[in-house]
Amino acid sequence: MEPTGVQGAAPPRAMIVLDRVRKQYGDGTVAVNELSLDVGAGEIAVLVGPSGCGKTTTMRMINRLVEPTSGRIIIDGDDATLVDRVALRRRMGYVIQQVGLFPHQTVMDNVATVPRLLGWDKKRTRLRVLELLELVGLEPDTYAKRYPHELSGGQRQRVGVARALGADPPVLLMDEPFAAVDPIARDRLQAEFLRLQDQVRKTIVFVTHDIDEAIRLGNRIAVMRTGGFLEQYADPPTLLSDPSTEFVADFVGSERTLRRLSVLHVGPDGLVDWPRVSESADVKTLFESNDADWLLIDGDEPRWVRRTDHGEVNAGTAELGATLSDALASYLAHEGPGVVVRGEGRTLGVLTGSQILNGARRCGPSR
Repeated sequence: MEPTGVQGAAPPRAMIVLDRVRKQYGDGTVAVNELSLDVGAGEIAVLVGPSGCGKTTTMRMINRLVEPTSGRIIIDGDDATLVDRVALRRRMGYVIQQVGLFPHQTVMDNVATVPRLLGWDKKRTRLRVLELLELVGLEPDTYAKRYPHELSGGQRQRVGVARALGADPPVLLMDEPFAAVDPIARDRLQAEFLRLQDQVRKTIVFVTHDIDEAIRLGNRIAVMRTGGFLEQYADPPTLLSDPSTEFVADFVGSERTLRRLSVLHVGPDGLVDWPRVSESADVKTLFESNDADWLLIDGDEPRWVRRTDHGEVNAGTAELGATLSDALASYLAHEGPGVVVRGEGRTLGVLTGSQILNGARRCGPSR
């Protein structure tokens, strides 16, 4: 996204590489121990683990709020330890749990903070602020002149994200940004965050203690343990199906078989071409010529009809691309042998209950 509102330009991106990074304090305490990982351009890397495992310290070393004891941090080809700290931080957005908005400034002035520091003129700054408020789902006419105390917790977090994106930095650091809001607002913020990332494609390092949040948001997840040791760094399906150590298996939890359903999606392959009938069909005759216990009445609102009494029930449905978790929820909420998968307004096939359960079982045995 162009910082002046100009459309069509590719968003800036940067790869981050941590090479054997270590942080040891004067008392001998090791917060991060020989940590090596990379974050691809435009990816979301989530750091997750128990308190004291070095998640936040690692993030703060990336923008040098904490200086590493040894190792290298490479950002877009530059060694961060050799770059001026102020200049480095202006290349990054930073969002924290408590937001940190200036209480005496309006929403517009808060979002304009970094562009002002960079010396942008008033017109360019104003256009950027209005663009960002629209981007994070806050109508400028409604929110631009409000003060932080006039906003909900979720709205303040949106302003914090907009401020972090002020000068269109290639890197975004987010330290438990949604932890302080209620569960409903948190779910909405996560969904909005993913929508936003689809548009801006920043390179993001995201800290959380919540494994479900990590699985939902991360392209890759770094599981860390006390002392700053990296236990596993993998994409969510791999982490859930093949935890590399006992620590990771315990941290992800025995219910990882169900969690994996949230990272698997309904696709066109393997759907059952279930026997279908029209609204006006003679189902008795069709059952006599068909071995199925259920027939599918196809239409805008698909229904199942039973062999035993020819009774009809609404069918559970799932859109192509939905998660298997959503498909399972729809299956459990309705009668019938599976969920009807639809795309572009038409029925594509049926995903049976056994297929959904097999998707969970592919996680493999518990450790």
